[in-house]
Amino acid sequence: MDRTPLGIVLNGVTGRMGLRQHLIRSILAIRADGGLPLRDGRVLWPEPVLVGRSEAKLRAIADEHGLTDWTTDLEGALARPDVQVYFDAQVTSARVKALRTAIEAGKHIYTEKPVAESLSEAIDLARTADEAGIKHGVVQDKLYLPGLQKLLRLVRGGFFGRILSVRGEFGYWVFEGDWQAAQRPSWNYRAADGGGITLDMFPHWHYVLEQIFAPVRAVTARSVTHVDRRWDESGEPYAATADDAVYGLFELDGGIVAQINSSWAVRVNRDELVEFQVDGTEGSAVAGLHHCRIQPRAATPKPVWDPDVPTGQRFRDQWQQVPDNEVFVNGFRAQWEQFLRYVAEDAPYTGDLWAGARGVQVAELGLQSSNEGRRLEIPELPR
Repeated sequence: MDRTPLGIVLNGVTGRMGLRQHLIRSILAIRADGGLPLRDGRVLWPEPVLVGRSEAKLRAIADEHGLTDWTTDLEGALARPDVQVYFDAQVTSARVKALRTAIEAGKHIYTEKPVAESLSEAIDLARTADEAGIKHGVVQDKLYLPGLQKLLRLVRGGFFGRILSVRGEFGYWVFEGDWQAAQRPSWNYRAADGGGITLDMFPHWHYVLEQIFAPVRAVTARSVTHVDRRWDESGEPYAATADDAVYGLFELDGGIVAQINSSWAVRVNRDELVEFQVDGTEGSAVAGLHHCRIQPRAATPKPVWDPDVPTGQRFRDQWQQVPDNEVFVNGFRAQWEQFLRYVAEDAPYTGDLWAGARGVQVAELGLQSSNEGRRLEIPELPR
């Protein structure tokens, strides 16, 4: 079998997401299964080049996974002729500079979101990449979650009739770091380092709403910092200056209204860390990371408001599970495979830097809406 190597610089693999989801569960998982089969019979073989700032961490990761190609010299790695793709999973504040370097080196780029801290930077990146003639993509992992794949199946099948509204709840309590270690890096809670849940999560919600339901036309948001004092990885206290919760209202084509709450200061009282309820004229659904439950119009119960009598209805039991009907692979791997096919054989691909810029646009407008206390329409991006 003809195996075609593809050199990929992976920058940021010493971080949790870059290591677990992108290296181990995507690139190494593809290699463990023998590579990625292409339409012409070849097998694409990813050759990872690990890049980061810490020699010790890179060496430890490489040794653990049987890899030998790693370096702290990003420009040197990008200058190699056997490298065709650059991937970025660094902190947000370091991303734009590295992406520009990769574009100037003529590499195809694939990156975590947000692609930039500002809309002007995101647009400039997309234009520069287009002018360079390279292929580019942005991680949109939430679309590949089993629960949202089932939800998309329902939308495409016309299950909801006319969709009326979407309600989303995301988040969990992130420990402050004083008496129990935090589950997220401290930079997430410092505005100067590119932290903040609005910039982190609004790009996700934008592509979920846009690609499953309809284009987003307006946003109203309230971003807040509920916990203003936290402790970093060294146990030192610091001022948490970035927003740790955002409450958003999105207006979509077709009159659909979406309300999505995102918080790192909420305790979970739901089945999964993120859930979306979609209500339509012909039925409703509740989708999370893995499950999706439905209640069609003909099977909708008839609650009656009576605050003086305890209800005998068990509302959660009145929903039906949507079956898997297929094997869902890891969402990050699924999109990696899609992007690699885009690079290797020009397969269809939509999640490019312009999609990433639209996500930054919604986040930026969300923060502006919060600061000014008003609804903002979302204009088309100037290309």
